[in-house]
Amino acid sequence: MIEIFSYGCILVGVVFWFWGTWPLLGKRSVLFKLHSLSVADTLGSMAIVIGLLLRIPSEWPLLLLGLISLAIWNTVLGYVLAYCSLQEARHDG
Repeated sequence: MIEIFSYGCILVGVVFWFWGTWPLLGKRSVLFKLHSLSVADTLGSMAIVIGLLLRIPSEWPLLLLGLISLAIWNTVLGYVLAYCSLQEARHDG
């Protein structure tokens, strides 16, 4: 049962990865595209790590560190991108 749930988490993660790339083909702003991509990538990566955690519970410290790193890194990266785009908008205007 845990193996099926593990594969389900990994599959959900891969679906999130592909779902996040879909808005890149649209005509919206670059910031919307980056936001969609980063959120879907973060959720997908976290789902995959959770799936791995269920499959290899002996590696829980390393996988937990990976989950925490994903959450912090992608959140900080989002703020940095927003700040940089704000600075760029001030210089253009």
